[in-house]
Amino acid sequence: MREVVFRVLAERPGHLEAQAETLPIRITAPTLEELQHEAREALIDHLGPAHCTFRVRVRRGPSAAVSSIRPVGRRPAALCR
Repeated sequence: MREVVFRVLAERPGHLEAQAETLPIRITAPTLEELQHEAREALIDHLGPAHCTFRVRVRRGPSAAVSSIRPVGRRPAALCR
């Protein structure tokens, strides 16, 4: 499984902004949880069905990734088979 890392560029109360390190994807959200969801959604939009072969991680700084994302229950699991 491949990995896409989103690095947080700006973090203010109610606003997080991140950009994928290896893809031209930039996202914003009010919370870390929603940023993670937006990262997965942006990856689905960018890669289509191939998104299932990627793990999404969010990093706040130069340290290790702080979270890994699993697909949100809104999408049918059949898309990833």
